[in-house]
Amino acid sequence: MDIAVVGAGQAGLSSGYFLQRAGLRPDDEFVVFDADDGPGGAWRHRWPTLTFSTVHGIHQLPGMKVPVQPDPDAPVAPNIARYFADYEDTFDLRVRRPVKVISVTEDEADRLRVTTDGAGDVITRGLINATGTWRSPFWPHYPGRADFRGRQVHTADYPGPAPFANRRVIVVGGGTSAIQHLMEIAGVAEHTTWVTRRPVEFTDRPFDAQRGREVEARVARRVAQGYPPESIIASTGHQLTPQVRRAMEAGVLKRWPMFSRLTENGAQWADGTFLEADTIVWATGFRSVLDHLRPLRLRHRNGGIAMDDTQVASDPRIHLVGYGPSASTIGANRAARRAVRRLRAHLGIEKRAPHAGIGVRG
Repeated sequence: MDIAVVGAGQAGLSSGYFLQRAGLRPDDEFVVFDADDGPGGAWRHRWPTLTFSTVHGIHQLPGMKVPVQPDPDAPVAPNIARYFADYEDTFDLRVRRPVKVISVTEDEADRLRVTTDGAGDVITRGLINATGTWRSPFWPHYPGRADFRGRQVHTADYPGPAPFANRRVIVVGGGTSAIQHLMEIAGVAEHTTWVTRRPVEFTDRPFDAQRGREVEARVARRVAQGYPPESIIASTGHQLTPQVRRAMEAGVLKRWPMFSRLTENGAQWADGTFLEADTIVWATGFRSVLDHLRPLRLRHRNGGIAMDDTQVASDPRIHLVGYGPSASTIGANRAARRAVRRLRAHLGIEKRAPHAGIGVRG
């Protein structure tokens, strides 16, 4: 192959689209691998109560609009999964799944060997990594976590609020998911407590194009220096929506500082405060799925991978899309276009007309 794409979420499908538009043929000149057993990327795993009225944001894939959703209470996961499936068919992307990429290593003649668990080895001249974060939930270490006798669940496995009825719940985390979980669980739980490592910023400032560019630039500067990307919400703050304001007025979003340890039946703070709890929800985010790239030794001394836009600074054959400043739906689309353009230039692949049957909708 000329180019292998790892991952078929927003970033991976966008990359496949721009490879198609440049005239590369699927299965002959590029291939897309996906570890899931069906389309949808991370969207297919979202919790059942995440609806079009509560989702943080959805952006269309390049070339095809998201179908209109007349019902704001419709669940996001199955609807977006169907949209991704339709997209793959429309643009003949021929995603190979379920295929997990185990490792990417050096091969002869300046090529890369992509080793998979279901499609053998593929030799490629270039790689677009679009594996996102969903498969790598972050569970922070706190003393006593293994001693806690109650239930512990991460956002990656959050089932919706019903199982938390009449429970005493501590929600850990300062991101959008933590706030959404809290607002849901508070309606059914006996008691909820919100704890975060740092104070949480709320803002009335709209997230417009100018602010989006500011945030992307801030994250881009960080990853250019080889630091791990910070979360987008750390740069933007939380929007003061009507739902958030109501939750504040009801006391649901009263923030506690982080506890110092867990015990068998609750949480202990450094000042001696103790709170009984039988459930901990860890809304503590995710880490980039990059272990399969470890043999290439791309890690910078600052803990991340030093980036030049989408390109790994130390290796022009490899691009990370959906990483750092492109870790958003709209950012992934733009980054995929740039990655394909730069990778084609590096590999000397001339642009050609797309093969027959590939069109554009929307």
